[in-house]
Amino acid sequence: MTRLLWVLTVVLVNLPNLVYTKQPNIVMIVADDLGYHDVGFRGSNILTPNIDRLAGDGVILENHIVSSICSPARASLMSGRYPIRTGFWKGNIKPNEEFGLALDETLLPEMLQRNGYATHGVGKWHCGMHTWEHTPPKRGFETYFGLFLGEQGYYSHKKMYNTDLRENYYDVDGNLVDNVRTDLKGQYNTYLFTNKSAELIQNHDQSKPFFPISRVYCSSYPSRSA
Repeated sequence: MTRLLWVLTVVLVNLPNLVYTKQPNIVMIVADDLGYHDVGFRGSNILTPNIDRLAGDGVILENHIVSSICSPARASLMSGRYPIRTGFWKGNIKPNEEFGLALDETLLPEMLQRNGYATHGVGKWHCGMHTWEHTPPKRGFETYFGLFLGEQGYYSHKKMYNTDLRENYYDVDGNLVDNVRTDLKGQYNTYLFTNKSAELIQNHDQSKPFFPISRVYCSSYPSRSA
């Protein structure tokens, strides 16, 4: 089956007590390898009521095609450039590979941050981690909760025997904090990502426009996700 990356972008415009009028909140959800017909509004037997509601209330983009694998699709989403332009034509980043989105590329969260947005990332990165400069907190995200690599054990949160579940943020002095969350071992990571995304949305500073992106990948390896 053709593997697709589905991107659902929701613009939330009627939140209470808004003090800004020109810049909407933007919530982006990325579901890895979700099949074209694996959603209810396409006639699937798989129940996806929340996605169906987003499709029914929003706009379905029919002519936007993405790469069939993780790193190239993510790099294009973050940079707005074809994989052949970013070097990701060769495929996914491997563990310990010294490669990532070039540092001279301006990424989506960086551009939004320059325009006053609060930016937060949740879930899977897979766009480079061989130097700190290539990681999410150095590429425009004020906070990041998730994995830098392409996959991990859903409950162990490990890849190649190392825990890759991180909570990144900047402390009051502007120093980057890298907290490897070994304490969350045994908890299903899709629930962790969902709960963190909901927490960010509920607690965001409404004096600023808000951009969280949640990237889950349980549809990539469904036999291991239940």
